[in-house]
Amino acid sequence: MKAVTYQGFMDIKVKDVLEPTIKNSDDIIVKITHSSICGSDLHFYHGMIPSLQKGSIIGHEAIGIVEEIGEGVSKVSKGDKVVIPYNIACGVCDNCKNHLESQCMVANVEGEIGACYGCSRLYGDYSGSQAEYVRVPFANFTPYVVPANNSTTDEELLLLTDAIPTAYWGITQSGMKKGDTVIVIGCGPIGLLTQKLAWLYGAKRVIAVDRIPFRIEHSMRWNKTEGYNIDQEELLSDVIRDITNGGADIVIDCVGMSGKMTAIEMVETALQLQGGALGTIEFASQVVKIGGTIQLVGIYGLRYNQFPLGDFFARNITIKMGLAPAVHNMPLLYNLLEKQQLNTKDIITHSFPLTEAEHAYRIFNRRKENCLKIILKP
Repeated sequence: MKAVTYQGFMDIKVKDVLEPTIKNSDDIIVKITHSSICGSDLHFYHGMIPSLQKGSIIGHEAIGIVEEIGEGVSKVSKGDKVVIPYNIACGVCDNCKNHLESQCMVANVEGEIGACYGCSRLYGDYSGSQAEYVRVPFANFTPYVVPANNSTTDEELLLLTDAIPTAYWGITQSGMKKGDTVIVIGCGPIGLLTQKLAWLYGAKRVIAVDRIPFRIEHSMRWNKTEGYNIDQEELLSDVIRDITNGGADIVIDCVGMSGKMTAIEMVETALQLQGGALGTIEFASQVVKIGGTIQLVGIYGLRYNQFPLGDFFARNITIKMGLAPAVHNMPLLYNLLEKQQLNTKDIITHSFPLTEAEHAYRIFNRRKENCLKIILKP
């Protein structure tokens, strides 16, 4: 089969690789119909995850048709259309039972973090889903079987794998209440979805911050946000504190360690095995109100020097963070799409055959052609 493989710093190739096979009784093999590129895939593209070996299949967002099932599988059948969440989880450990399947204690025996597709041995060493086929373990728990009477498009279903659950978790985990002022840092797909969900759950005001003009314009046009460019607005933190009378109730960081870095800094970050940029967290600390909450949903890694801990302590700021659990939220979020309460039709901007993945990554990485979200079709 053909699959997208990591070959080194800013180097991915579509290669012919062996098709996956059933390994455990509760495995299924899914023929992928749609996969997509996530912003966190760029961390691998930039060589920032040293445990990712050359030749590894990447990608963790996909939907498809069940092709083969293990003898212990009862939840799904051959021919079912399934949404494959990025979480790989057993469903029976304490974390899974407590709706924290992103930290499954069984799926990843390598480290102290949950398991994901295509994210190296530190995340369980599972092959990715930017491929023609993928093995899905724990199939009695993780895949979401699309109802037969479904009217939601495949493109929207694809967002259920990661982007929508992550945005939803950012809103709910932050403790956002009706009437709150919310600042969303980052206007990529997860940032845009977070803005939509903030309005849906009763925010009084949604402020969007980014550094890429077309993404800010998109946010303002589609999500009716107040948009600001952090690179073009002098002393933006002062401006925001002024217009919010001291800061926002909730600040949600949808950028993570992809915060502003030059190409040289990206190389240095990879070589030094550090975690990325701290600028987003520092900015968040300046625009949240006393007693407010900062929620980190963008991916961070390893350790950071000069973390502004004193600023948070002095102003009674709550910080929440971590990998979003997707599996248990998928039925609720599917219903939001099916009932058209959440409009996501503006998120996906590009579609390519899987064989053009190298070109797709270049566009996505360089933010060309007003690119927000790319679908890859085997």
